Amino acid sequence: MTGTDDVLLVHGGTPLEGEIRVRGAKNLVPKAMVAALLGSGPSRLRNVPDIRDVRVVRGLLQLHGVTVRPGDEPGELILDPSHVESANVADIDAHAGSSRIPILFCGPLLHRLGHAFIPGLGGCDIGGRPIDFHFEVLRQFGATIEKRADGQYLEAPQRLRGTKIRLPYPSVGSTEQVLLTAVLAEGVTELSNAAVEPEIEDLICVLQKMGAIISMDTDRTIRITGVDRLDGYTHRAIPDRLEAASWASAALATEGNIYVRGAQQRSMMTFLNTFRRVGGAFEIDDEGIRFWHPGGPLKAIALETDVHPGFQTDWQQPLVVALTQAAGLSIVHETVYESRLGFTSALNQMGAHIQLYRECLGGSDCRFGQRNFLHSAVVSGPTKLQGADLVIPDLRGGFSYLIAALAAQGTSRVHGIDLINRGYENFMDKLEKLGAKVELPGGSLV
Repeated sequence: MTGTDDVLLVHGGTPLEGEIRVRGAKNLVPKAMVAALLGSGPSRLRNVPDIRDVRVVRGLLQLHGVTVRPGDEPGELILDPSHVESANVADIDAHAGSSRIPILFCGPLLHRLGHAFIPGLGGCDIGGRPIDFHFEVLRQFGATIEKRADGQYLEAPQRLRGTKIRLPYPSVGSTEQVLLTAVLAEGVTELSNAAVEPEIEDLICVLQKMGAIISMDTDRTIRITGVDRLDGYTHRAIPDRLEAASWASAALATEGNIYVRGAQQRSMMTFLNTFRRVGGAFEIDDEGIRFWHPGGPLKAIALETDVHPGFQTDWQQPLVVALTQAAGLSIVHETVYESRLGFTSALNQMGAHIQLYRECLGGSDCRFGQRNFLHSAVVSGPTKLQGADLVIPDLRGGFSYLIAALAAQGTSRVHGIDLINRGYENFMDKLEKLGAKVELPGGSLV
């Protein structure tokens, strides 16, 4: 989308009501696609959403000779890595800036080809997510890395070797890098202070199906015993708990009622507890979860984001919009990304009362407390939101702006909506199903 196609007019004030479906998790599916590179035969991945990150990885895999085609059922991909080859640097570079996932190709390509090229990387601007640690990890496995003008060139002169790694912070991306590299490395790799998100567990399930030997301890330690060969896998991706929570927050903020087919209780328990504390209602069945606003005032809460099993940082931004409608002072302490509260300035333009602080408010001290980052917020409510001109800053912040525009009185112009396609499948169709009054600037209702 470019130009006016990347702008959405949102006529707010209408409760979102109806049913939508979430498919496989954005934070698992592209990684499982990368894992297919490690197999000696085809893999079959089900419940794949049609989002930009999936299309980026599909393109990168095809550049490297992997055949990717749809399977028999909707949302199914068959990935055949039988003829993996080096890709043209210029072709790889064409994908630079559109995703951070290319960094995860390093380990599999070093195993399959003995070398890899990684261009400059993009992704959402929500705080520092340094890739240097990825390269340091790969060095520990025995890779050599040469920085070039257009990116990083990696080589594995010999078979990569298992190693001991302790993460300074339980980073999801670094944990994925270690898993995808260690499974075919010689010997044992021990990863301590690892991320243990449900999507990490699901990636481990994928790798175990391929023949990997991986154990998870209760103290965030993962041990991987390298094997000589991996096969393909057949796997149904876990549903996207982050998207499900976004729609739940939309139901709460617009005083609506949304049934999210595919949502699962187990991976959302921390969110569900918080949703109930705020005053939201939900009902769980075997097919999904219904979220609704039961009437009456919402309750202010103290909230602190954390790595799993804590309250996920990706749940925070959509829920903050609902907290603008809660009675009293809510305190939000963001401990995962130092710049994730920047989106609140636009909410203030719409009539919200949100004050940002550099101190750690309402919870324990965190790694940002003494570093001059505005990473705590006090939300005073309830406040009536008014339509405004909004420019989407990042994926979750963008969906949060969409929720705010839907909850507000009047019309908002939301710029940069294509960014939402990175993580929300067919979100325009879903808005239509839920009765949202939105249109493209040309006047066509969506």
